[in-house]
Amino acid sequence: MKNETVFICAECGKQLLKWMGRCPGCGQWNTIGEKQVSVSKGGGPARVVSPDEQNDLMCLSEVQSLHEPRLNTGIHELDRVLGGGVVRRSVILVGGDPGIGKTTLLMQALGLLSRKGEKVLYVSGEESFEQLKLRADRLGLAGNGFLVLVENELETILDKVSQAAPSVMVLDSVQSVFSRASDSHPGSPMQIREVAGRLLQTTKRGSAGCFIVGHVTKDGDLAGPKLLEHMVDAVLYFEGERGHPYRILRAVKNRFGSVSEIGVFEMTDAGLSEVANPSELFLSERPRDASGSAVTALVEGTRPILAEVQALVTGPVPGQGRRTCIGIDAQRLALIIAVMEKKLGLVLGDQNIFLNAVGGIRAIEPATDLAIAAAMLSSFLDKSIPSGTLVFGEIGLAGEIRSVSRASARLHEASRLGYTRIVGPVSNLDQFPKSREVVGIGISRIRELGAALFE
Repeated sequence: MKNETVFICAECGKQLLKWMGRCPGCGQWNTIGEKQVSVSKGGGPARVVSPDEQNDLMCLSEVQSLHEPRLNTGIHELDRVLGGGVVRRSVILVGGDPGIGKTTLLMQALGLLSRKGEKVLYVSGEESFEQLKLRADRLGLAGNGFLVLVENELETILDKVSQAAPSVMVLDSVQSVFSRASDSHPGSPMQIREVAGRLLQTTKRGSAGCFIVGHVTKDGDLAGPKLLEHMVDAVLYFEGERGHPYRILRAVKNRFGSVSEIGVFEMTDAGLSEVANPSELFLSERPRDASGSAVTALVEGTRPILAEVQALVTGPVPGQGRRTCIGIDAQRLALIIAVMEKKLGLVLGDQNIFLNAVGGIRAIEPATDLAIAAAMLSSFLDKSIPSGTLVFGEIGLAGEIRSVSRASARLHEASRLGYTRIVGPVSNLDQFPKSREVVGIGISRIRELGAALFE
């Protein structure tokens, strides 16, 4: 083995023999950096080699299955998103806007684990011991097994982790830590890749679960090379609107669970509190007898959630009207508008249309199509949808109303919250509740929507 200099793209990991302004692999500009690696004397392409890399072949049937129990953090919403708890030797990346509550959530999780007798470690590269103590006092955290470390150098951090041998650790944040093995500055793509790779390697050899906090860019993406998200076992995004107390934790990658689960929290003076019933939360401030409001049923992972879709249709205006949507897919909105114009004879091209999925929820699954159309029709006609009405269904390009999956779970949640009027696909009619108190209205074409809603 000998050391040689290679040039590596921070975005796609492609290795080159010389520096180039644009990576030929991914086409990105200014992403290629210099790195010293160990290569074989026999020639061939250079590659990064671990000091104790094992190249033995094994038969898959000989590999021991992993049956270790997960660590429950004590925060049910977090455990739900993780798939049942923290898997040992897993690396979990948590991203979100500044001040959204990432540090608060992870410190609360470590505090609850320490109360159970687990040894936990919180490594901060951005705050002092005194700042961490102030936050812990505000959150009511205590425990002899709760260790904290303020350090930016990766080698020192790994040495302390080896000494402490925690069950779960948190690194806050990966952009603030640097390694002596790389000459680039902290936060650069090369440093982030080096720090994450070494931390991943150490975690897989040990027995601890590891959370990594990552900053996000102004576009909402995790800062650093995209390779970072490929390296870790799970990627969680913490979302929420500024000035709004509610937060949503969403998994976008999870090797040990579903990527459709969400956790809902409320930010309070004493930290984050779990919201066990998101449906009641999202509908708690719904206006009564107001046009442009429709209630639909979503399914996030295994959880059915009722959410409100609001629409405001105003006009006519000169030229093409504006289209603004929050929490709703703009492409599906364009499709629904086109079908409504064609099949209902409405003129919406010169109307300003504003849509909002209330509470920061994402109403992007096809089952919300009919509710979006209902909200727009209600606002356009200035007629309110009767109270207690739930609307769900997918709209096809021919104006047909298609069935949706897991209709029974959606309807059970609606029945539990007292919704007695269901407007949905006629093909799902057999799954509607068999009760005298519940009126089920099945429709097969979008032209039947107005009569089903208002008559």
